[in-house]
Amino acid sequence: MNWLGAGFEVFGEHILWTDLVGNVLSLAVVWLAMRKTLWTWPVQLVGALLLLAASLHAHVPGNALKQILFCGLALYGWFMWTRGRSEGAGLAVRQATLRERVVLVAALLVGTAVVAQLFVHLDWLKIAWSPWANAYIFVGSAVATFAQSRALVDFWIVWVLVDLVGVPLALKSGLYVSGAVYGIFFVMVMVGFRNWLRESRGVRNSRQKAVTA
Repeated sequence: MNWLGAGFEVFGEHILWTDLVGNVLSLAVVWLAMRKTLWTWPVQLVGALLLLAASLHAHVPGNALKQILFCGLALYGWFMWTRGRSEGAGLAVRQATLRERVVLVAALLVGTAVVAQLFVHLDWLKIAWSPWANAYIFVGSAVATFAQSRALVDFWIVWVLVDLVGVPLALKSGLYVSGAVYGIFFVMVMVGFRNWLRESRGVRNSRQKAVTA
């Protein structure tokens, strides 16, 4: 499919339109998530489909599988945020409990180990560079998006951990726009984390005052 490779040249490097537009939408998702709008999820769905096309063209199966997973998680998150809004005045963000954090960390560690082994032994995936890095990004992105769908403040931190590996992997794979966007993500994610953390503390303090009143 020739349209998968459609793009333009910048400093001698071929930039894919699917990679560019998909990453612009990914940046928009972070901005929308900071504002807790339901548009976060349909925009993420479209961006994932475009990045799936870019990954198929670049022969990065780990990233392609991640985008397929994102499509499913986007639909799940859309449902959860819609339900959360219908049951109250608005989407209430909160910090994860100790048990939830243990589950998230365990899912990240165990999931990475399992998926890495699949990448190593499934030849058709053709993971050319570091199956562990691909597995980590795949699982970490899934864990972060799931935590986001539950409106947990902690999802921002998981995204930071994913970004630390995502930048070199994207550049190594020739997805230069993705690499640059990962860097921008880092700044936006830190701002989002600060905003959500501040809001979650405000909600918690309000609840504590209501109980003691």
